[in-house]
Amino acid sequence: MKKIVVVGGGAGGLELVTKLAKSLGKQQQAEIILVDKSRTHVWKPLLHEVAAGVIDKYSDGVDYRMHAVKHRYRFELGEMKSLNAELQSITLSALNDEDGHQILPERSLNYDYLIMALGSKSNDFNTPGVKEHCFFLDSLVQAERFHKALLNQLLKINNDATDNRVLHVAIVGGGATGTELAAQLYHVANLARAYGMPEMSSKRIKVSIIEADKRILPALPERIADSARKALVKLGVDVLENTRVASAYKSGFETADGERLNADLLVWSAGVKAPDFLTALDIFETNRANQILVKPTLQSTRFDNIFAIGDCCGFKQENNNWVPPRAQSAHQMAATASKNLLNLFKQRELEPFYYRDYGSLVHLSRYSTVGSLMGALSNNSMFIEGRLAKIVYLSLYNMHQFAIHGYLRGVIVLLSRKLGNIVGMRLKLH
Repeated sequence: MKKIVVVGGGAGGLELVTKLAKSLGKQQQAEIILVDKSRTHVWKPLLHEVAAGVIDKYSDGVDYRMHAVKHRYRFELGEMKSLNAELQSITLSALNDEDGHQILPERSLNYDYLIMALGSKSNDFNTPGVKEHCFFLDSLVQAERFHKALLNQLLKINNDATDNRVLHVAIVGGGATGTELAAQLYHVANLARAYGMPEMSSKRIKVSIIEADKRILPALPERIADSARKALVKLGVDVLENTRVASAYKSGFETADGERLNADLLVWSAGVKAPDFLTALDIFETNRANQILVKPTLQSTRFDNIFAIGDCCGFKQENNNWVPPRAQSAHQMAATASKNLLNLFKQRELEPFYYRDYGSLVHLSRYSTVGSLMGALSNNSMFIEGRLAKIVYLSLYNMHQFAIHGYLRGVIVLLSRKLGNIVGMRLKLH
């Protein structure tokens, strides 16, 4: 039986293994194996909500091992260390516990087909001090680390009621993650009052967004950016556009103009790139963002039995633009890769990938949702906001749930989440 190994259980990787398990796995034509260094999957667009504490991995995450049992594929916990394309094998690093004791030894996995779905990470552009002093939101572990630091700061502010001290959070990067996190922080500051912090409120938090481009949300239509900026400024967010950060220090950032911006918590969400590991392998053709260059069929340019999907995939469209690193891109690539792997088994011609931009949405917590639709159907996107935009935003998450659970179980998961939101705590306190 042939082996199909998918490395990376993000939006694209988990959807792909689910599709393959239902087809090639169920027909016993291939053994499907998913590799990920985390035990739990959380949809990446929700990581800022984990960081803020309005959702947690237990109610909104998917345990890979449990999911694998239900969908009849194999899950391997571990981090990819190396790749031998000639021998068609990958090596996983030894797995250690928090005390450094070995849980699993270094292992090798053979494959007939390999799909790289490693996602992306924040690009610090080698800015001095960023790695040492900033929080990142690339993974569940990083989001939970920020959440713990946030809770500690909220407790400090609540305890310092006499001097009216304000918690200052500085976020570098005015993309979707930065703007959505900023809005959530004001919501969390108000929620804290109902959870044992009576002196806390949105009046005791200040959030600054620092964006190097001429406006926030530079990848989205200007009308969306303008609407989002107005909503953020109304909340009290200090939006600093056309401002480049030159360095980070323990208690703040220094801009290229020499101005210092002090803050209690520093967050870096300025741009993304594929993991440096992909370039270090010296096996694939890669672009400046470390993405694996692929053919129209999503096969890597150097190996027909190795595919790449999602944020780590470098796919240049006919208009010479790279497919953007978004959840909708990963979703579409997973569908095409699944079809092409089936075509390989059936000895049929492979299909080219076509990216369709269905628009973009930015959800600013309970305060506002703005976005555009119909991006692939007309030259002029349809601007939406308010309740309609929020419904569409939630539908994207629902589509992901249906893709990884199936329709029936997906509906049950969504209903249980809705019930949990009604009866459960609205702020995670641990």
